[in-house]
Amino acid sequence: MDRQKKETVREPYGLYHGRRLPQEDAELTHVGPETPCGEYMRRFWQPVAMTSELGELPVAVRILGEDLVVFRDKSGRVGLLDRHCCHRGTSLEYGIVEDRGIRCCYHSWKFDVDGTILETPGEPADSKIKDKTFQGAYPALEFGGLVFAYMGPPALKPAFPTYDVFDQPDNRMVPYSLTYPCNWLQIFENAMDPAHGVFLHTRVNFEHFSPAWGELPVTEFRETPLGMIYITSRRIDDLVWVRMNDIMLPNVVQAGAIWEAGTRRKAFTRAGLTRWTVPIDDTHSLVIGVRHFNDGVNDPEGRSIEAECGKEKVDFLGQTGERPYEERQRVPGDFDAQVSQRPIALHALEHLGTTDRGVSMLRRIVRKGIRAVADGQEPDCVRGAPGTVISTNCQDSVVRVPARTERDDEIALRDVGRAIARIVVDEDNGVGRERLHRVAERIAALSEPAVASAAE
Repeated sequence: MDRQKKETVREPYGLYHGRRLPQEDAELTHVGPETPCGEYMRRFWQPVAMTSELGELPVAVRILGEDLVVFRDKSGRVGLLDRHCCHRGTSLEYGIVEDRGIRCCYHSWKFDVDGTILETPGEPADSKIKDKTFQGAYPALEFGGLVFAYMGPPALKPAFPTYDVFDQPDNRMVPYSLTYPCNWLQIFENAMDPAHGVFLHTRVNFEHFSPAWGELPVTEFRETPLGMIYITSRRIDDLVWVRMNDIMLPNVVQAGAIWEAGTRRKAFTRAGLTRWTVPIDDTHSLVIGVRHFNDGVNDPEGRSIEAECGKEKVDFLGQTGERPYEERQRVPGDFDAQVSQRPIALHALEHLGTTDRGVSMLRRIVRKGIRAVADGQEPDCVRGAPGTVISTNCQDSVVRVPARTERDDEIALRDVGRAIARIVVDEDNGVGRERLHRVAERIAALSEPAVASAAE
C-alpha cells in the first residue's frame, strides 16, 4: 500500500508549507469492481433500496460503482439487473415491467429476474441468442422493508443474516434511506467515535438529544466475532448509564436509544437503529436501514416519530443536507461533519488522538477483512447460516451504583461497563428472546459487589 508522508503545518500562518495533498487510502475507500474493498463488500448481502420505492416503474440505482436497475415484476418478484440491455445498451430504467420480468423499450427483448432472456421478438423464430447469453443479474430478496442484493461470486453466496434485533417483542422496524455525497468509510467510522456525541451533539453549540450526552464517558473498545463494540459508561447522580454500540462487518452499525437520558433504571434495551453504509461509488454513499420503535428506545418526550422516517429523511437531527445552509452552519450535525471531510477523507493528514482509538481499531479490522478476501480467504466474521439467529450486542443499561469518596469514580465506571459487557458479550445466555430476557435479568440484578467481582 502506498502511504505518503503526512504534511504537517509546524508554524503560525504556515499553510503555504502544507498545501500538498496526499492520496486517499485506496485500499479502504475504493469500492468498484475488482478493487480490494469492493470485492470484500461484495461477499455480503447489501441493501440497495427500500421496498416502498418499487412501484409500477423500474428504479435506477448505482451500488459499488455499478449501474443497475431494480424492479418488482407483476407477479411480485424482485429483480436486480445490469442497467444496460445486453442487446444494444439501452437503459432498462425505461423498461416495461410485466407479469414475468422486464421488457426493454428499444427492441422489446424481455428478461427474467435472474437474467434469463425470455423473448427476442425481432429475431427469427429459430434464433439461439436467448439460449446462449443472459442479461447480467444479481440475487435479490426483501426483508424488513428493504431490498437486499448479493453482488459477489455466485458460488460463494452466504445465507442472509438474521440478527436477533429483527425479532424483538412489540418492536416495529421502519425503513429509511439517505444519500451522502462522500466516501462510505468516513460515515461508517463515526459509529466508533463516541467522543463526537459529547461535542458535536451536545457541548459545542446545541443539545441534540439529552444532557447526559455531554458527559465525557469512560470508554473502551473490544473486538467481537461480529466486528467490534464500544462501551461507554457515564455517571448520572447515583446511576450509571452503560451504552454499547455494535459494528457488524463489513458495514453495519447498531446504535442504541437516540434520546437516552440515563435518568431511570433499565436493563438491556436494544438498538434504536440497524443501519448499513453502502457505497454507491467512491464519493457517494447510501445510508440505509431501519429505525426500531418500541417502549425501550422510544423518546418519552415524543420525538420518536415513525412518519418522519423514509426516503431521504429520518426522525433525528443532522442526518441530511436538507436544512438551510446557514442553519447547518449554526447547528451542524453528523451529515455536515462527515461530508465536509472532503469527498474522500485523507487519512494521511489526520492527527489521531486518544479519543480516536475506536476509529483506528475499525480501520484495522476492515483492512484485515479486505486483505483476507484478496488472499482468497473467507471474511473472518460471523455471517450467519440457514436457520440460525445471530446474537448482537448493542444495548443501553442504567444501573444504580452510587459514587464513593474512597474509590476513584473513573475506575468504578469502567468496572460497571466491563461487568455489563461480560454479561452481554462473554456469557452464554442462549439466543433470541430467551437471551433478551436472561441478559436483562442478570444486568438488573447487578449490585456493587457483583460489579466489582465481574470486572476483575
